[in-house]
Amino acid sequence: MAIRWGSYKIKGLYDELIRVAGKPRYGSAPLCQYLRDLSDKEIEEYKSAAEMAIGVMGITFTVYSEEEGSIDRAWPFDIIPRVIPKSDWDKVEAGLKQRVIALNRFIDDIYHDQNIVKDGVFPASLLENSVNFRKQCVGIDPPGGIWAHICGSDLVRDKDGTIYVLEDNLRVPSGVSYMLENRQVMKRVFPDLFENQNIMPVDDYPSKLYDMLATLSPRAIEQPEIVVMTPGIYNSAYFEHAYLAQQMGAELVEGHDLVVLDDNCVYMRTVDGLSRVDVIYRRIDDMFIDPEVFDKSSQLGVTGLIRAWKAGNVALANAPGAGVADDKVVYSYVPDIIRYYLNEEPKIDNVPTYRCFIPEEKKYVLEHIAELVVKPANESGGYGMLIGPHATIKERENFKKLIKKDPRNYVAQPMVTISTAPTLVNNRVEPRHLDLRPFILSSPDDDVYVTTGGLTRVALRKGSIVVNSSQGGGSKDTWIVDDGGH
Repeated sequence: MAIRWGSYKIKGLYDELIRVAGKPRYGSAPLCQYLRDLSDKEIEEYKSAAEMAIGVMGITFTVYSEEEGSIDRAWPFDIIPRVIPKSDWDKVEAGLKQRVIALNRFIDDIYHDQNIVKDGVFPASLLENSVNFRKQCVGIDPPGGIWAHICGSDLVRDKDGTIYVLEDNLRVPSGVSYMLENRQVMKRVFPDLFENQNIMPVDDYPSKLYDMLATLSPRAIEQPEIVVMTPGIYNSAYFEHAYLAQQMGAELVEGHDLVVLDDNCVYMRTVDGLSRVDVIYRRIDDMFIDPEVFDKSSQLGVTGLIRAWKAGNVALANAPGAGVADDKVVYSYVPDIIRYYLNEEPKIDNVPTYRCFIPEEKKYVLEHIAELVVKPANESGGYGMLIGPHATIKERENFKKLIKKDPRNYVAQPMVTISTAPTLVNNRVEPRHLDLRPFILSSPDDDVYVTTGGLTRVALRKGSIVVNSSQGGGSKDTWIVDDGGH
C-alpha cells in the first residue's frame, strides 16, 4: 500500500496533485513527499486514526432507503487532501463574489420591477413556469436587497484544467459543517503537516456566519437573538444544523418552539417564558416554513412567520423566494445576468448548457442524448439525471419522452471529464473524480466572504462522476496553500 507516485496512472485526466509521470503539481510537492515516505503500517494507522476521530466526533450523514428508512452512517473520509495554490484560488474567489452579487441583484429585480425581463435579457416564460418563484414575496425588501445570504456553488475542473461553475445552491445549501470537520480530523491525524505548510484556515466560518446573520437583525442591539431552524432529527442535514448552532452559540429550534404574536414579532418558547427572535437561519424549504402562506398541512413551520418577515420584525436567511435563481435553467442565464447587472464579463465560466424549452436546442439534445448529461431543473443530490454515455438505450428513450412532455424542466450539458485526485481505495492509491463546493456569505453592507476552499466531494466508485454521499461518495479536506503569489 505504500504510495509510489511513479505507478499512479492518471490516463489523460487532470489530476489535482500529480501532473505527469509522478511529478507533483506546484504547491503539492511537500504533501506528496510526506505521503511517499510513509510505510504501509503508518498509512493504515493514519486511516484508523481518522476513522476513530470521525466516530468520537460523531460526524454522520443520513441516507434513505425504501427497505430500511433513514440510516445514520459515519462520514466517508479520505485522508489524502486536495491542494489548490492560493494564487489560483484568488481568481476563483473573485469569480464567486461577482456571481453571487449578480444573482442577488437578479432575485431582487425579479420580485420588484423585473427590468431584466422587460429588457429582453431573461424570458418571462421561465418565471411563469418556475417552481421556486414565490408570488407571496413580490414587493418585499429584505435588508440591503440580499436574498441569498448563504450560497454554495459547485465547481468542477475539466481535463484541460479549466474551472467551471456546475450549479448554484441558493435555497438551503448544506455541507459546510463537513468542510469544518474534515479540517479538524486532518489536524488531529496529521498535526505536523500543518506546522510545516502554510495552509489557509477555514475555522473562522462559524464566526463569519454569525456576524453576517447579526447584520440582518431588525433591532439595533448588541446581541441579537439568532436561531437555527431545523425540520428535526430525521432530516439528512440535522448533524449540520446542530453543529452550526453550537458553533455560533445560537439556539437550535423547530417550528413548534416559535410563535408569532399579534404584534407580528417572532418569539421563542423558553423555560423563562417567551423571548423575541431577531434572525432565523432557516434550514427548511419555503413551502413548509409557514402554513398560513404556503403548505397549509405543514407541521414544520410557524404560522404567521411570513407576516412577521414582511413587517420587518424578523430576518430570514436565506430569504423565501431566493430559490428562483436556484434552477438549472436560470443557471444557464447567469453569464447574461452578470453582464446585465454588473456590466462585466463572467470571471468563472458556466458549463455549456442546452435549454430544452428552446426548440432548436431541444432538437439537438434529443439527437445527441447519448453524449450528454441531462438534468431536471430543480432536483439535487444527483437524483433524476441521465448520464447519456453510461445509460442504456431504454433509459435514453424514457428521458426523451420526459423532455418532450416537459421541456422547461430539463437542461443538458456535455459530459465534463472532471478532475481526479489520489484516493486510498482498498489499500491502493487510485484516481477518483471530485468536485468542490465553496460557501459564500453576503451581508447587507455589501461585504461578501468566500471560504478558503470548501467541501471537496469524491466519487469513491471507480469511474463514477456522482460525488454525493447519498450515492456512495466521500470527502477530502481542501487545502488552499499560500504560495506567495507564485
